[in-house]
Amino acid sequence: MLQWCRPQFVAGGPARFPVLIVCVALLLGACEKDQSAGPAPEPIRPVRVAEVVEAGGGEEVTLTGTVEAEDSISLAFRVGGQVIERRVNVGDRVRAGQVVARLDAQTQRNAVDAARANVAAAMARLVEARNTIARYEPMLARGFVARQQFDRAVETHNAAEAQVEAAEAQLRTAENQLSFTELVADASGTVTARGAEPGEVVAAGQMVVQLAREGGRDAVFDFPPRVKDALTADTLIEVVSSTDINLRATGRVREVSPQADPVTRTFQVRVGLANPPAGLRLGSTVIGSVPLGGGAEGLVVPAAALTRADGQPAVWVVDPDSQRVALRNIDVLGYELDSIYVGHGLAPGELVVTAGVQSLRPSQQVRLLGARAASSIWASVGSAAGGGGETAEPLSEMDSEEVSEAPPEAAPANESAGADSAPSDQSADAAPQRSEAETDEETQE
Repeated sequence: MLQWCRPQFVAGGPARFPVLIVCVALLLGACEKDQSAGPAPEPIRPVRVAEVVEAGGGEEVTLTGTVEAEDSISLAFRVGGQVIERRVNVGDRVRAGQVVARLDAQTQRNAVDAARANVAAAMARLVEARNTIARYEPMLARGFVARQQFDRAVETHNAAEAQVEAAEAQLRTAENQLSFTELVADASGTVTARGAEPGEVVAAGQMVVQLAREGGRDAVFDFPPRVKDALTADTLIEVVSSTDINLRATGRVREVSPQADPVTRTFQVRVGLANPPAGLRLGSTVIGSVPLGGGAEGLVVPAAALTRADGQPAVWVVDPDSQRVALRNIDVLGYELDSIYVGHGLAPGELVVTAGVQSLRPSQQVRLLGARAASSIWASVGSAAGGGGETAEPLSEMDSEEVSEAPPEAAPANESAGADSAPSDQSADAAPQRSEAETDEETQE
C-alpha cells in the first residue's frame, strides 16, 4: 500500500509544469486587459444643423409664371373663303395697316361689278323721271297736262331716287366684302401664333394669326385660393427672370380671374409690369415674390427639425461650446411646406438639428455636417476639440466600424493558449497509463 503513495516521476512529466504556468499567465493577462479597457466610448454622431431665424411678421410666397402681352388679339377674316396668301409667320413683327393674309376675292369682285351695274340702271331711271317732270311743269300751268299725270311723274321720280340710293348701298356692301378678303393688322405687334395655311378654306371669324400688341406686358401666375384671397390692389409683386436674376421688374395686380381652373383649382392672376426690361420677352419664365401680410410671427425653423417629446412638439438644440444636444419643447404657431413657425422655446441664432434627429439622445456629443448658417462657430469649436479637420462619415458606417472593433490581443492569446493546452492534455492522458503499468510491474515483483 505504501507503493501507491510514493511520488512517481515519469518520462516527460516535469515538462508539463512550464507549459501550464505560461497558459495561466496568458489567461490572467487577458482578463486584466479586458477589465482595464472598460466599456467602449460612445460614438460621435454626425448631424446637420440650421440656424433659428426670425419670421419678420409675415411670409413671402414664390410662384412661377410667364410673360404675356397686355393686349393679345386674334386676327381673322370677316368673310369665309380660301386663303391664297399668308405674309407673316410666328415671331414676325408687323406694323399697323400691314396686310397679313389674303383670300380668293373673285366672288366678291363679281358682286361689286353687279352692284355697280345696278347703280347705273337706277341712275338712268332717275334721269328719265327728272326729265319727265321738267316737261310736265310748264304744260301743267297751261292746262295741257292733267294734275294726276303730273303727280304720277313726281312719284316715279321719287322711286327712282330711292332705287339709286339702294343700289349705291349695295355697291358699298359689295366693296366692303371685297376689302374683307385682305386681313390687315389694326396695330403694331408681334405674331405669336398662326391658325391657317395657304390653300385652306376658312370660315368667317376663324383665327388666322394671333398678334401680341406692343405696349404693356403682364406676368401671368396661377395663384392658390389662400394667396389669391390675400391679394389687394396695392400689393406690389417683384418679378425676376428665371434665367437672369438681373432682369427684374415690379408690378401690381391688374386682373384676377373670378373662376378657378377646373383641373388645378387655381386662379389666374395678371400682374401689370411697370417699365419691364427688354430681356423679359414674351413667353419668358419668371418668378414672382408675393408678400403676404398677417403671417405667423415668431421664429422659423426647418420642418425636418421637428420631433416629439412627452407628446409635445420638440427640437434638438446643439450647444456650440460642448458640442452636445438637448431636447427642448417648443410652441408651434403654424406650419408651411418646408418650415414651421415657433412662438416659444427657441431664441434667434440657436442651432437645431435637421438631419439625424431620430438617432440622438440627450447630452450626446455630435459632429457638424454642412452647416452654412453657423460655420464660423463650429470652426472654432472644432479647432478647440482637435477634430476640426475631420471629414464627416455616414452614420451607418460609423456605427458599423465602432461595433466591429475588438481587442487585438485577445485572439492571439486564445490561440496560444489553445496550442499549448493540446499537448499538455495529451501528456496528462498518457501519464496515468504509464503509472498504472509501472505499478503492475512492482506488484508482480
